[in-house]
Amino acid sequence: MRTSESNISGSVSEFILLGFPCRRDIQIFLFVLFSFIYLLIIMGNTSVICAVWSSWKLHTPMYIFLANFSFLEICYVSSDVPQMLANIISQSKSISYVGCLLQFYFFSMCAAECLFLSVMAFDRFLAICRPLHYPTIMTHHLCAWLVVFCWAGGFLWLLTPLILISQVPFCGPNTIDHFLCDLGPLLALSCAPVSGTTLICGIMSSLIIFLTFLYILGTYYCVLSVVLQMPSGSGRHKAFSTCASHLAVVSLFYGSIMMMYISPGSGDYPGMQKFVTLFYALATPFFNPLIYNFRNKDMEEALKKILNMLLWKSLKASKVKFNIRHH
Repeated sequence: MRTSESNISGSVSEFILLGFPCRRDIQIFLFVLFSFIYLLIIMGNTSVICAVWSSWKLHTPMYIFLANFSFLEICYVSSDVPQMLANIISQSKSISYVGCLLQFYFFSMCAAECLFLSVMAFDRFLAICRPLHYPTIMTHHLCAWLVVFCWAGGFLWLLTPLILISQVPFCGPNTIDHFLCDLGPLLALSCAPVSGTTLICGIMSSLIIFLTFLYILGTYYCVLSVVLQMPSGSGRHKAFSTCASHLAVVSLFYGSIMMMYISPGSGDYPGMQKFVTLFYALATPFFNPLIYNFRNKDMEEALKKILNMLLWKSLKASKVKFNIRHH
């Protein structure tokens, strides 16, 4: 296997992603397993988007945020899993320098995900703590601006780390003991000190993670205080059920991302780092649609209508083909 690939100027023009070095039969098993999970992630998050789009009952800020979050999950998981699958069955396992930087950029979409989870928490706070003012505050205009803020904020937040990494000199070797271009393994290949870049990237990642996490915790502290003061047991149950799905996704997302970036010593063991990154890359996108689809009656009804419509169209198309063949 090649250990370095240089252009005329002597700088690295591509990287080699080692991925999961193991026996061929195990690689085939991993390829089939990850392909199946990736397919389920795409189908699950697409179903959320279709359900929200097709049902007027779901055209509310909470579900609009959820649909955007699901689309973000599709974009995020598609930035690394297809390349990982290609490398598993490929012999070269190479990725271009530009492709590596773009993969790092889109894989680090946690900034946009953090912002979307924060505005979803803000929406639940208004709905439970300010129910009378909710329609006048959370208007469709504000909802649209919050969606734009999350997308733009997520992409812009990552520009500084991307620009800094693009200035890092790579002159060989170019072998990354990982299945994607993550920050730590990538900077480890630099042929010059990069302590400043590492520090700035770490600070920016920590800021967006901890600030949004603390904001969500503070929001739900206020929500919990209001819910516990409700005299009606049914009212408390309805409020808890409204927040349960979002809390589950928040716990899963922040638990996995903190385990990935903040777990002490995880970067010292490539095998552990790959496992933690793989869990982070697949867990939230996989469980997010399951949590919302199976815990929400409105989502279930919308999905049933879509399935019935698809089934009806399929039967109608089959009937047309049958009549054409017999005439």
